Amino acid sequence: MSKLTDVPKRILIGRALRSDRLGETLLPKRIALPVFASDPLSSVAYAPGEVLLVLSIAGVTAYHYSPWIAVAVVVLMFTVVASYRQNVHAYPSGGGDYEVANTNLGPKAGLTVASALLVDYVLTVAVSISSGIENLGSAIPFVVEHKVLCAIGVIVLLTLMNLRGVKESGSLFAIPTYVFVAGVFTMIAWGAFRGLVLDDTMRAPTADYVIKPEHQGLAGFALVFLLLRAFSSGCAALTGVEAISNGVPAFRKPKSKNAANTLALMGLLAVTMFCGIIALAAATDVRMAENPAHDLIHNGVPLGADYVQNPVISQVAEAVFGKGSLLFLVLAAATALVLFLAANTAYNGFPLLGSILAQDRYLPRQLHTRGDRLAFSNGIVLLAGAAALLVGIYGADSTRLIQLYIVGVFVSFTLSQTGMVRHWNRHLATEQDKAKRRHMVRSRAINAFGAFFTGLVLVVVLVTKFTHGAWVALLGMVIFYATMTAIRKHYDRVAEEIAAPEGPSDDSVRPSRVHSVVLISKIHRPALRALAYAKLMRSDSLEALSVNVDPAETKALRDEWERRGIDVPLKVLDSPYREITRPIIEYVKGLRKESPRDAVSVIIPEYVVGHWYEHLLHNQSALRLKGRLLFTPGIMVTSVPYQLQSSEAAKRRARRQQEWNAPGSVRRGPAQDRPRESSDPKA
Repeated sequence: MSKLTDVPKRILIGRALRSDRLGETLLPKRIALPVFASDPLSSVAYAPGEVLLVLSIAGVTAYHYSPWIAVAVVVLMFTVVASYRQNVHAYPSGGGDYEVANTNLGPKAGLTVASALLVDYVLTVAVSISSGIENLGSAIPFVVEHKVLCAIGVIVLLTLMNLRGVKESGSLFAIPTYVFVAGVFTMIAWGAFRGLVLDDTMRAPTADYVIKPEHQGLAGFALVFLLLRAFSSGCAALTGVEAISNGVPAFRKPKSKNAANTLALMGLLAVTMFCGIIALAAATDVRMAENPAHDLIHNGVPLGADYVQNPVISQVAEAVFGKGSLLFLVLAAATALVLFLAANTAYNGFPLLGSILAQDRYLPRQLHTRGDRLAFSNGIVLLAGAAALLVGIYGADSTRLIQLYIVGVFVSFTLSQTGMVRHWNRHLATEQDKAKRRHMVRSRAINAFGAFFTGLVLVVVLVTKFTHGAWVALLGMVIFYATMTAIRKHYDRVAEEIAAPEGPSDDSVRPSRVHSVVLISKIHRPALRALAYAKLMRSDSLEALSVNVDPAETKALRDEWERRGIDVPLKVLDSPYREITRPIIEYVKGLRKESPRDAVSVIIPEYVVGHWYEHLLHNQSALRLKGRLLFTPGIMVTSVPYQLQSSEAAKRRARRQQEWNAPGSVRRGPAQDRPRESSDPKA
């Protein structure tokens, strides 16, 4: 069984790495940028479209507000980036928003931030991959026709890549991310050159369509509400900014400086691309609608259900480069790839945060340990399962999924920046150096403005998106919060219950006597070995115990026992309903009731087989009995194994597999054992 599972595992994720090789997995800035910033960089592929979709409710005349919305998003992005640069320097341990809120605002605030981030990471995977499928579907119809299946397939592929380790996955993801960034900047530059210098007319494929407004002539509060909703949709461009502050330990030294520089570069690239695409969308007359089948009209006729609305970036690329051109195809492929790979931000953030929460006893301890490739494998698999479930429920529809988005991001933004203000206040109360105080005051001002601005945006997001699906994200946060609170209470209760007392207790007092019971079904080698082991223990009393299920077999057992002259008394329990477990449980409980200070040792002979299918051929009564006895106080259970020949063969196979090495893997021996090469040319 081990061979059946181990070989595919090694093929898919590679050979296991030693713990002392963890330092080799740290990332340089050129790899860290695509690993941790692929989400905010790729969000420019769908965030401009979300702005135009909301504005289309008021008709095409509302599109002239899009540049002002872009300016507001840019101001917010620079505010958040500047604020998180303070976080990175102040808390480089990798806890990110959770550590900041937990340290400065208390455990409840920390747990709220953790819940928001976990929900956000799951949504990052679902939204990014769904959007990537839609972008790829603009060139390959088969993909968009089977959206859910293709999206889940991509999730599985990304999961396997991340299970191979952060550094390997980062190297694979770097090329598509840089190609995407280069492609978008090329599109912006070439579009600006054509429009401003050559005075060419560039028209998107939807430029001739007419938008049927749902609410025409909006003004006053209704218009303000619409613009706020469009702004909140554009804020999708900020998702993933916090991932760098959570992933500081993955950077090479100096960790904080490298993380802060990567954060600044990410912000600059993201806002430039976002503004460029918004500007080109306005110049090429892109038309988007929330319900394109009915609200987009061509020659006086709605486009109908067969129409597939391509994303803004695809329409702009077609207008600038020309449909079917090499640059158009390269950008389309790079956009789809980088949207798939944007999920990698969550694949790095979710497992790391899960590990920290598990260390703080808010999540199962299994999430704290690293896997074979020094990645947090259990967290990666948990994230993939949750994202696949969400994709299936929402049909891989990025427009529906994105309504759930952003809430968790701005909850963590706001609480984190509020925590940083308290952090600086605490340090200012004790710091005497004037230069350091000036730096702290400046940092506090940045974080205070960030807390105010992100808090304002959070209110806007909740008001404008609550009925459009944001309530689902809030429900997810509540579920995570309640689950983690319950897990922490369980761990605390167990720790309190098993804590060793300072003085003597019942657990440290020796039992007055030990009563050993050997379970016997028939006389065979395993039974004889169990009896021999029981005699070696020198218990105060020893007896063999059998259950009368078949009278003929019981009589044969008694006769064989007497014939062999075994010097251990045999006791047979009657079982009129042919049960085995219950009579034994009741008997040992009776022994405990008669002598509460005695310990009862139940010895179970077992034989060990070597193939998984052999387990199906044997009665598992010993396993069930052990499970029941574990819940009986004062009962000690001992298994005496007897290895059959098939188990010996399995052991030899495992030994051969352990000793096997791939060709060339031991050609020169381990690195530490190799002779040092001399620098002397005469040597």
